[in-house]
Amino acid sequence: MDFEILILGTDANAYYMARCCYEAYHKKAYMIGKERLAFTKFSTILHVQYEDLWDKKNFITVLNTFAQKHANKIILLISTNETYSQFISEEKEALDKHFVFNSPSKEIIKSLTNKELFYKTYANKGLVFPKTYYYDCQKKGEKIPKLSFPLVLKPANVVEYNHLKFPEKHKIYKIEKDEELVKVIKQIKENGYQDKLILQEFIPGDDSNLFDAVVYVNTNKEVEFISFAQIGLQERTKSMVGNAAVLMNGINTTKGDVEKQVESIKKFMESIDYQGFAEVDMKYDIRDNTFKVLEINARQGRCSYYVTALGKNLVTTLVEDVLEHKKHTYTFLKDFVILSFVPKGIVKKYIQNKEFKKIALKNWRHVIKPMAPKCDKSIKRFLMLRKRWLHYYLEYKNSYWRV
Repeated sequence: MDFEILILGTDANAYYMARCCYEAYHKKAYMIGKERLAFTKFSTILHVQYEDLWDKKNFITVLNTFAQKHANKIILLISTNETYSQFISEEKEALDKHFVFNSPSKEIIKSLTNKELFYKTYANKGLVFPKTYYYDCQKKGEKIPKLSFPLVLKPANVVEYNHLKFPEKHKIYKIEKDEELVKVIKQIKENGYQDKLILQEFIPGDDSNLFDAVVYVNTNKEVEFISFAQIGLQERTKSMVGNAAVLMNGINTTKGDVEKQVESIKKFMESIDYQGFAEVDMKYDIRDNTFKVLEINARQGRCSYYVTALGKNLVTTLVEDVLEHKKHTYTFLKDFVILSFVPKGIVKKYIQNKEFKKIALKNWRHVIKPMAPKCDKSIKRFLMLRKRWLHYYLEYKNSYWRV
């Protein structure tokens, strides 16, 4: 079957999807994104062009132009962020003429992307959420509720928030006291955010209480596989907190019931008629021995490449489902895999969970580095990655995020 792959985005997620394509089919994926990000710059395993895709009208124009240039090919379309996923869901009928893809409906995308809708819509669907409060940035005289600290503050409307730029902007805020909460809310409002803010209890515990599940639901709306990885360390810059830096699939150093949680995720995804990739972010709560779901991303996540190492190449999964119409029986991916974005020295110094750290260092020779495949022969990219790995030491040393 003669087909091309078009990836929307130029970040780490987009890069490893291009890597999956190259490793599976030894062909370069096409990539269109808004910014010249380091993750995809200088790469020899992809074709990249830069366009303003954050404007929906331009988004459709750019994709139609691409389709016309490849009119004799089937084009598999892959999104790597919330904005593009939302546009695809909203313009599904128009895009169906030129592209094939597996993605949720626009209603489901909205219910997952907007965190207020997410927590309220799925409150009784078998998942457990942290205690959550809401602050309306548009409501005049809105009072901040009396809350216990520390707490987590994040935007309910991720798409709107992602389009804003200001110096003090954080992806997620950890708030320690009332004065800080008032200050942060004021900054966000003054820089143009007009939707709800999520005020959420901070679940105690270090980064190793965080967990990641990657789910694929096929075009028949059946879950084909779920992974369940423990995160040992998350990124620490203000724009990246919440993303895994080191994780291992197939281990669990907590007392949480993994099998039960995986079954809950499977039932949930099928009950809402989901389709495509999803990433479930969780934190284990030692107070009641439950995995609290923090969010579900309606796409593969930044660290989801580890699923390919578990035998489920993410691009092959889409090709076999959407293009070849193959179906696979459900699999819970239990095998051991270790993935890292950071060098070994960061693992030694900053992972707090001693058991997790011991397992990671023992298996470091098998570590998967999603941004550094041997098939990408660019010297410039190799040097850029080396500089990036060294820069991690400064990022962790100067991080605002503390647990």
